[in-house]
Amino acid sequence: MNTAGYLRIGELSRRTGVAPELLRAWERRYGLTRPTRSSGGFRLYSEADEQRIELMQAHLRSGLAAAEAARRAAEGEVPAEEGRLPNGSAELDALARSLRTALDSFAEADSQAALDRLFGAFTIETVLRDVLMPYLSELGDRWADGEVSVAQEHFASNVLRGRLLGLARGWDDGDGPRALLACAPGELHDLGLIAFGLALRRRGWRITFLGPDTPTDTLVDAARKLQPALVVVSATARRRLKPLVDILNRLKRHTRVAIAGAGASRSLADEAEVELLEADPITAAAAVA
Repeated sequence: MNTAGYLRIGELSRRTGVAPELLRAWERRYGLTRPTRSSGGFRLYSEADEQRIELMQAHLRSGLAAAEAARRAAEGEVPAEEGRLPNGSAELDALARSLRTALDSFAEADSQAALDRLFGAFTIETVLRDVLMPYLSELGDRWADGEVSVAQEHFASNVLRGRLLGLARGWDDGDGPRALLACAPGELHDLGLIAFGLALRRRGWRITFLGPDTPTDTLVDAARKLQPALVVVSATARRRLKPLVDILNRLKRHTRVAIAGAGASRSLADEAEVELLEADPITAAAAVA
């Protein structure tokens, strides 16, 4: 065959910045590329293959999950604007509203279905940053204003916590750096910390999660045994972090330590001589990694 104008996989990788292993995975899983074969049996890729790879990358950057990004790239769909979701954020907003309605109505099956659609169409980071974290913040405000009941707040939190912990299965596998995550003694709200762990895991870290209301001696013992690259302690109230200042300072002599949550502040971080994670969990994970 005439191979003029065709690319070997190494050259396609160089042009697109996508590793050969990932190019082959996209071909195998989604049929994204359609290579021919040279007389020697080598894959040869066309300009159309290169264009689909570039579209795939653009859709991934816009926040779509890999399967949805591949489908749109295969159909030649171009994101409306780089860095934004295709068609604005209409699809994401519609799914977010469906989830809110289901959670507010104690509709567990509908809530799970809405979450299925969200995680099927968008990346974990996008769903966490743009849907779940804003919803939880709003839920707390509505509860404080008496607009939702304690039962509604508990139901929604438990549904989301269960789903996120399901996504967290096996998040201590691998050989990346380890992060030890814990809520301060008395702190029961751990969804933000779970979201942070999921986002950090997506960047190659291993996660050890001690959960809510972690006793101080448990945290210190785990840090001594695991020798993590990072320890993060979270709390929604300053009074739960203030008693830990000396302990955090001692931990900091052996590893990287940070505080997070609404109870964390610059003054507390400076006093303990540790880092402050003050952004949303997804942005904080990116900064840490």
